[in-house]
Amino acid sequence: MAEDHLKLENQICFSIYATAREVTKLYKPLLEELNVTYPQYLALLVLWEEDCITVKEMGHRLYLDSGTLTPMLKRMETAGLLFRERSKHDERSVVVCLTEQGKEAEQTADSIPYQLLDQLNMDAEELKQFKASMMKVLNSVHQKNES
Repeated sequence: MAEDHLKLENQICFSIYATAREVTKLYKPLLEELNVTYPQYLALLVLWEEDCITVKEMGHRLYLDSGTLTPMLKRMETAGLLFRERSKHDERSVVVCLTEQGKEAEQTADSIPYQLLDQLNMDAEELKQFKASMMKVLNSVHQKNES
């Protein structure tokens, strides 16, 4: 018999992993109208906050490397949501900007956070505390991984 600390249910990595997968499944039907995947939705969220940012900055905000981000951005560009161009200030950098279609998608997405909250069986304060705890874990783990 496994020691208690080796039980699957006692592993923080498992609870984070399983929760992330299950929450992502909840997003899937909500994102159908936008015709985007969950990672693409996250990229749109970044661009709705600040349009025309570098791929490097977007990767930093999403905790993704350019090897993962670039193919996704190419698919989004093909879908007409954004365009990529070389920075006028630094040709080594690629800037990502929303198209009109990408900007208009924000209207469609406006209700998604509320629809998700309705499905979580948590009130706004519980969700706020949970998010703060998760961000604390994320920042701590990210710092360890960067050093």
